[in-house]
Amino acid sequence: MRSELFSAENLERESAQPGMRLQNSKMLKIALNGETMARVGSMVAYQGQMQFQALGSGGLGKFLKQKLTGEGVPLMKVTGVGDLFLADFAKDVHIIDLEPGDALSINGSSVLAFDSGLQYDVRMVGGAGMASSGLFNCVFTGHGRIAITTKGTPVVLSVDAPTYVDPQAAVCWSASLQTGYHGPSSSGWAPCSAGVPVRLSR
Repeated sequence: MRSELFSAENLERESAQPGMRLQNSKMLKIALNGETMARVGSMVAYQGQMQFQALGSGGLGKFLKQKLTGEGVPLMKVTGVGDLFLADFAKDVHIIDLEPGDALSINGSSVLAFDSGLQYDVRMVGGAGMASSGLFNCVFTGHGRIAITTKGTPVVLSVDAPTYVDPQAAVCWSASLQTGYHGPSSSGWAPCSAGVPVRLSR
């Protein structure tokens, strides 16, 4: 049997040590020896012995916050030993290493998987009203790795001046930044899909 499908670039990438790595730009591979947290429905394949437990949005408190805000991550806990392959349709996958003292505010729809040692909570973006759609994010803290997804190639902005972003387009930002929101234009029309852009500043 012959096909370009069987080329070396499509073969499984071996992992020298446990943890996350990119199988390709659209797929995450986790060499699992213990447990990890992943988005419900993201499992593409696995090899070895694993168990999957649905956790809703990560506990009763987070479940209630998700119902109130629409933000959160439908999670499953994966335990066992083997290789786990995850994807979210054909979105690009990126791995971020969080160090002690780091805090990352992430749009819940962009979270693919994270080390079970990380903590997260659903928080309101500062300066936004409770009824404002899309102005709640998941804030991750701790020491470990998190895999996020983007629809296409992202742009990383340096916030060396007040920066305004569409909260439905922004994937994540450092939780140490000051946030607020910028009201509609004087003519009343909105420049972004969320209606009001979020202001980020140091």
